[in-house]
Amino acid sequence: MKPAAVPPVVYVVDDDDAMRDSLLFLLEPLGHAVEVFASADAFLAGYDPRRVACLVADVRMPGMSGLALHEELVRRGSVMPVIIITGHGDVPMAVRAMRTGAIDFIEKPLNNQVLIERIDEALRLATTRHAAAQEIGAIRTRLATLTAREREVADLVAAGKQNKAIAHVLGISLKTVEIHRHNAMDKMAATTGADLARMLTLARPEK
Repeated sequence: MKPAAVPPVVYVVDDDDAMRDSLLFLLEPLGHAVEVFASADAFLAGYDPRRVACLVADVRMPGMSGLALHEELVRRGSVMPVIIITGHGDVPMAVRAMRTGAIDFIEKPLNNQVLIERIDEALRLATTRHAAAQEIGAIRTRLATLTAREREVADLVAAGKQNKAIAHVLGISLKTVEIHRHNAMDKMAATTGADLARMLTLARPEK
C-alpha cells in the first residue's frame, strides 16, 4: 500500500500573535494545512523544504524581514511561491518583493477573499513547480550515470547529429557510436533524440 500523500501546506510567518491566529482560523476551515512561525529564523529552522508549500510572510518583523527571508529562500534554491503582507506598504518594498519573485504584495488590513484566492493560486503554482523540480532532479540523477563518452554522444544526439557525423566528430567507429547512443538513451529513459534534448535542456543549471 502506497503511503498517503502529504498535503500542501501554507506557511505563515508573522511576529503578530493575533495575525497568526487570524490566518489559522481563516485557512484551516477551508481544508488547508497551516503551520505558523513567529519569526523568519524560527521558520528557517522548522520548515520542510521538500514539501509542496507556499509562504505568507510579513515584511516588518524583529530580526530578518519577510523580504530578506524570501531572498534567503531564493538563495537556497527554493521554488516556494511567496506572498508578502505588510501594514506599512510602499512602492520600493513592492518592487523589491516582485523582483525577487513574490507572487503578490498585499497590504493590511487583509481582504480575506483576496488572500484566499492568492493562496489557492500559490498552492497550484507550488504543485506545478514541485513536480518540475522532481523531474529535473530525476533527470540529473540519470545523467550522472552516463560515462564521459556516453555524455559526449548524448550531447551530439541532442544537437540533432546523425551517428555517422558523431563518429566523425569524436573520431570513433560507427559501431562504437551506436553502442554509446543505445546506452545513453537507455540510461536516460529517452525514446527519441528530441526527448533526450528536452532532458538535457532541463538538466542545465540556471544562470
